[in-house]
Amino acid sequence: MTAPAAKLRSLDELAEECASWRAAGETTVLVNGAFDLLHVGHLRYLAAAAELGDHLVVAVNSDASVQASKGTARPIVPEAERVEILSHLWMVDRIGLFDSHTVGPVLERLRPDIHAKGTDYTVDTVPEREVVAAYGGRTVICGDPKDHATTDLVGLILSRFGTR
Repeated sequence: MTAPAAKLRSLDELAEECASWRAAGETTVLVNGAFDLLHVGHLRYLAAAAELGDHLVVAVNSDASVQASKGTARPIVPEAERVEILSHLWMVDRIGLFDSHTVGPVLERLRPDIHAKGTDYTVDTVPEREVVAAYGGRTVICGDPKDHATTDLVGLILSRFGTR
């Protein structure tokens, strides 16, 4: 089994690998998210994205990025553990952490062929769609209907178990 550190790369390392894959005629797909409390919706999204190309890169929001977008109570699982969990999934080839508010800077640097987002978006509502289009990439929506969300799971846990 691949050790977690074997899939985690810096942005510079990922850029080199993506360029190498592109030169070899291979397709790179990039997905992004917090991946806090990994659930079946995440797995279905990642599996569907992996089917779109030869290599799946997962850009994971750092702890600071998650806190900025979801509040100080999140993430529940620290970034090192989220990376470790993702690294053990068969469909994930590479992982990178990012601190920015959006994944735009990562997309500009890596230039994946496809930026895949979940079904809670449409192509027209993906914030980074113009970044991807500018370098000639495609934005694709994939995965199952958005019936699972970490925020909903947290709410369910709190409603069932409260503050025991």
